[in-house]
Amino acid sequence: MTVTGIIAEFNPFHNGHKYLLDQAEGLKIVAMSGNFVQRGEPAIVDKWTRAQMALENGADLVVELPFLVAVQSADHFAKGAVEILSRLGIDQLTFGTEEVLDYQAIATVYSEKKREMEAFLRSLPEDLSYPQKTQKMWETFAGVEFTGATPNHILGLAYAKACAGKAIALKPIQRQGAGYHSEEKEVAYASATSLRLNKEDQDFVDKFMPNSQLFQSAPQVTWEDYFQLLNYQILTHPDLTQIFQVNEELANRIKDAIRSASSVEDLVNQVATKRYTKARVRRILTYILVGAREEILPTAIHVLGFTEKGQAHLKSLKGQVNVVTRIGKEPWDALSQQADQVYQLGHPQLPEQTWGRVPVRVEE
Repeated sequence: MTVTGIIAEFNPFHNGHKYLLDQAEGLKIVAMSGNFVQRGEPAIVDKWTRAQMALENGADLVVELPFLVAVQSADHFAKGAVEILSRLGIDQLTFGTEEVLDYQAIATVYSEKKREMEAFLRSLPEDLSYPQKTQKMWETFAGVEFTGATPNHILGLAYAKACAGKAIALKPIQRQGAGYHSEEKEVAYASATSLRLNKEDQDFVDKFMPNSQLFQSAPQVTWEDYFQLLNYQILTHPDLTQIFQVNEELANRIKDAIRSASSVEDLVNQVATKRYTKARVRRILTYILVGAREEILPTAIHVLGFTEKGQAHLKSLKGQVNVVTRIGKEPWDALSQQADQVYQLGHPQLPEQTWGRVPVRVEE
């Protein structure tokens, strides 16, 4: 049987995600962000709820991306996720994109010219952000053209890079509906951004989410629920440069801005520059919020849920892959577990996220 990998956040799970799962072949394994997501913010509903949403709509196995994979720039996010899925035996990687290109050919280009491409990246001016540098690299070496805001396409290129040299077929699927950050409501497929913004509109949510009741009954959080805690962390931390990826310039900018910032978004706007993108600043603030320091990634894979078919696949890998289905005294990944505990502070009704939790099981 074909084993297909999907890398996702499902923040929240919507009809476009269901479409992607429907297009995927064979056994479907999802490597999903935990309680904090790639662009540097808390997930609107917790990871267990999102795993259940996916399993009820076509996923067979959902595993968790460790915090230091999930909350990273595209290249690190893709590399960490592909590594986990590769160990789980995937044959192909299916992903949604705004631009359906020959990503396999792009992966081959990277395999053949990796050294030249990395040297080219290093040669570019320091005032360019990393996303701008990688865009120039792909334009120069692979002839890839960029048209406006295409975050899924940019992730697709990161997946191609991560899969270079691996026996994993890349299967792009045309992204359905409005743009990634579209706030439109009169569409065939609403974006996750639009669903987060209009979460109180029950009819809208019912129309564009297959698990609307599960979503609406779960405790929901936003960055603003953590603003006072973030404020405290910044004001009381003696040296922010001890935090993952915080340099002296960023530490000073954040310390200065927090005095007058009225919200997380206001703080992001004050700290961001041409060099430090808003997404990067949000990730940095997330690291500060949870007290992240650089750590070695866990060797074990944490399972969030499965169907009978997914559980059978896990059993077939016994002895080949170190899998964690229940976190006890021994940590799976100390930083991810610390992030979970911080996440729980955002809403009084959020259930325990770590201790004693067992995989969500959905009958097929």
